Amino acid sequence: MAFVGKKFPNLSVDSTDRTGVTKKINILEKAQQENKKIILFWYPKDFTFVCPTELHAFQAAKQQFEDKNTIVIGASCDTPEVHFAWLNTPKNHGGIEGVTYPILADTNRNLANQLDILDITNERFDDETGTVLVDGDNVTYRATYLIDEEGTVFHESINHMPLGRNTSEFLRLIDAYTHVQKNGEVCPANWQEGATAMNADREGVATYMTEQLN
Repeated sequence: MAFVGKKFPNLSVDSTDRTGVTKKINILEKAQQENKKIILFWYPKDFTFVCPTELHAFQAAKQQFEDKNTIVIGASCDTPEVHFAWLNTPKNHGGIEGVTYPILADTNRNLANQLDILDITNERFDDETGTVLVDGDNVTYRATYLIDEEGTVFHESINHMPLGRNTSEFLRLIDAYTHVQKNGEVCPANWQEGATAMNADREGVATYMTEQLN
């Protein structure tokens, strides 16, 4: 299900951080109440391989996101207790010690199911037991959502498990969307903050193509 241009699901989910305190976070309400953008990035599992590199990368870029009025939040289907253990495991033991942003613990998979980002290759009903059996790990892909101050999704992407993300591209997308919000112009391919944008009409496109691409 595509959420771009739509409100993020109105659902509260448990979260924790390095303090170990568990609290509910509603992404939609948080964006609206704090008047901030949010980057929500999902990863498959705690205590794995590519995942800690991503969490440390988002931590390294956290101040850059905050400077762009953007809150960083991680998410997986692990429990708050597992998150807390991982947050207190040193880097040289595969941990994410030093990560300060909150991590959602979507253990019942309610939000992941609404977003349709779970690794489920097949579901089948077992007549003998009367239960639904799932093929796949039933954990999330590397899904990323950029949400504006009104709770509307303006970017979503999903990577397969082996493919780590590039935080710089999300920073660029936030810059571009903020430029659109402030100036009403649209941002062409490879646009970077400070570069020329263009008006969304034939004259604007023609002017841009003439000045920038010749």
